[in-house]
Amino acid sequence: MAKNKMKSHRGACKRLKVTGSGKIKRHKAFKSHILTKKTPKRKQGLRKSTVLTSADHRRMLRSMAR
Repeated sequence: MAKNKMKSHRGACKRLKVTGSGKIKRHKAFKSHILTKKTPKRKQGLRKSTVLTSADHRRMLRSMAR
C-alpha cells in the first residue's frame, strides 16, 4: 500500500516563491496599515522582497511540498 502524499499548504504557496538557486523569497510584514507614523524610508524598505532565513527554509519547503 502506498504512503499518503502530504498536501501543499496553499497559503504558503501563494505567499512564497522559490528562486532559481533554491532560496525562498517572501514579502516583508508591517506595510498594510498604520502607515502615518512610519517614515518614508522605512516604508520604502518594506516594499522590497527579501530571502527567507535558513532557520525557516526547510520547514517552508516542506509545507510547500517541493
